[in-house]
Amino acid sequence: MSQQDPLVVFTPSGKRGRFPVGTPVLTAARQLGVDLNSVCGGRGICSKCQITPGYGEFSKHGVTAKEGALSDWNAVEARYDEKRGLKPGRRLGCQAKVQGDIVIDVPPESQVHRQVVRKAASARVIEMDPATRLYYIEVDEPDMHTPTGDLERVARALKDQWEIAQITCAFPVLSRLQPVLRKGKWAITVALHKTTKDATPQIIAAWPGLHEGGLYGLAIDLGSTTVAAHLTNLDTGEVVASSGIMNPQIRFGEDLMSRVSYAMMNPGGDAEMTRAVREAINTLAEEIAKEAQIDPSLILETVFVCNPVMHHLLLGIDPVELGQAPFALATSNHLNLTARDLDLTTLPASAQIHLLPCIAGHVGADAAAVALSEQPGKSDDLVLIVDVGTNAEILLGNTTRVLACSSPTGPAFEGAQISSGQRAAPGAIEAIRIDPVTKEPRFRVIGCDKWSDEDGFWDETAATGITGICGSGIIEAVAELRIAGLLDPSGLIGSAAQTGTDRCFAEGRTNAYLIHDATAEGGPRITVTQGDIRAIQLAKSALYAGARLLMDEMGVDVVDRVVLAGAFGAHISAKHAMVLGMIPDVPLDKVSSAGNAAGTGARIALCNLAARAEIERTVRQITKVETAIEPRFQEHFVAANAIPHATDPFPELGKVVTLPVVGFNTQGDGSDGGRVRRRKRG
Repeated sequence: MSQQDPLVVFTPSGKRGRFPVGTPVLTAARQLGVDLNSVCGGRGICSKCQITPGYGEFSKHGVTAKEGALSDWNAVEARYDEKRGLKPGRRLGCQAKVQGDIVIDVPPESQVHRQVVRKAASARVIEMDPATRLYYIEVDEPDMHTPTGDLERVARALKDQWEIAQITCAFPVLSRLQPVLRKGKWAITVALHKTTKDATPQIIAAWPGLHEGGLYGLAIDLGSTTVAAHLTNLDTGEVVASSGIMNPQIRFGEDLMSRVSYAMMNPGGDAEMTRAVREAINTLAEEIAKEAQIDPSLILETVFVCNPVMHHLLLGIDPVELGQAPFALATSNHLNLTARDLDLTTLPASAQIHLLPCIAGHVGADAAAVALSEQPGKSDDLVLIVDVGTNAEILLGNTTRVLACSSPTGPAFEGAQISSGQRAAPGAIEAIRIDPVTKEPRFRVIGCDKWSDEDGFWDETAATGITGICGSGIIEAVAELRIAGLLDPSGLIGSAAQTGTDRCFAEGRTNAYLIHDATAEGGPRITVTQGDIRAIQLAKSALYAGARLLMDEMGVDVVDRVVLAGAFGAHISAKHAMVLGMIPDVPLDKVSSAGNAAGTGARIALCNLAARAEIERTVRQITKVETAIEPRFQEHFVAANAIPHATDPFPELGKVVTLPVVGFNTQGDGSDGGRVRRRKRG
């Protein structure tokens, strides 16, 4: 391969390489270790290797993909499309051949190790007061002597039998109302929806006779990397199914600003991203209904929470203004729409859509949902709430005042842009411990409760193998390297001579640490490289700097407790987060998990109409701190690059872990750089 060969970039893995013209995409994927499925061996029979090519300017990847970057649609693809159908824009990886620089997205269904989105619904008591309710009524038959329409007699029945003074009717329901009434022999069940407590209710669905099939809603946390949904029974509040998929917009950029840049540089790019995410939501709604074994027509309400860029792209609004000061939103208020407005064709056209309000230009409805779930403004002590994701949302407050900011952590915490990184899926290393004496690792993978040094581990993981390392795993790995003395405070990995273990090996001008090597059996070689350390340092520094900025604004040096929310909340070890320097120092028993707090807030808003009004009031009382224009952010960011931190004393950390004072030189002469000197921090 030469530098003139086309560059192929795969998302969401971020893996890239140059390949000669005519190389099948499937071949390129295999050579790079990209997770692209194929059962038929590339014969164009199984269709497991479907991919989505992206065209345009991808500044994040340094790629401009032009039309013709892949070979033309061929007879094999045409035959498969005719018989079984391919989604628009999809190609078969075994048939499409590389002709030029190209960005290729591997959708979740084409991945061998399909993602497990770990944003499960938290157990939560919610007072049920849904915006949509069912009413059974018996309607007068039409009478030639009293010429009133069917809808008017339905309205009269609701007034007489339920004391509902006025109603309106969604047009899609009105167009089907007459056959429903006659099929039910003038007895029907209607679903009435109110946008506010005092609003006139609207008929959004109707069934003949007594409807006993239930009524459901979706609470959707639309994140930069994952889309998580909770299908909820609107009568009981029970979550009957939870599911999630990758956000397909990743192929346009892993972080939010990359997507804004894509929209700026590619005419129609915003519409392209809007179309992609709406299609994903349609797929997710269909899959979650199938999982719960219900008809999607019974899903009559959806509440969305998302960051401002995702908010605009969901609505079909160009996010360009969010990419430059003063970061103006098209609207920050809550919105009430219908499924038809957003082209959510899996749901009934009259199904109601509610978007929670955004707090400010870079702090969105997801942060508002966290505030609704965790109630920092009602806390007597000072609580720091960190919703960790590709874009971290941070809240700090008590009964006196609540502050909020957003911090661009990037995708490293989710396993992206990590050499052996992957999404959370069976076979991914999710936890690791390194013996400080022997420097040997032991680890646990998703799908198996045993550690790798326990009996039965290798038998139980034989089916999945050890496939890579996910977000929680890489965080623990970096922290463990620091605890074991293999990593110095600046984040430099020592050599084998400096650390006393051959697991540290030279990789170019830097060193890496070997966790697991299965190349002899045809498996992967899983390492932590110096580049991985740097990616984690950048992500954790942004997170910590955001928190410190809020503390500065509040005029405090310490907080009373920390709540970790988001996909990591239930999976990150508080000790490792503190060793890494992700969060300010507090006693470990004051660090708790809120699970998917944004999703919980969405469920509260879905199940309780009054909560929507409450969060509307609350967000107007939150003070927004803009990290993008605050000079102190950079100062805190630079200091936070050290592990744990260059200036924070971390007195509590010294009570639970001894950190070695190490300093590795880069001369390759084998000197220990002070490795034998140790002290306890604090």
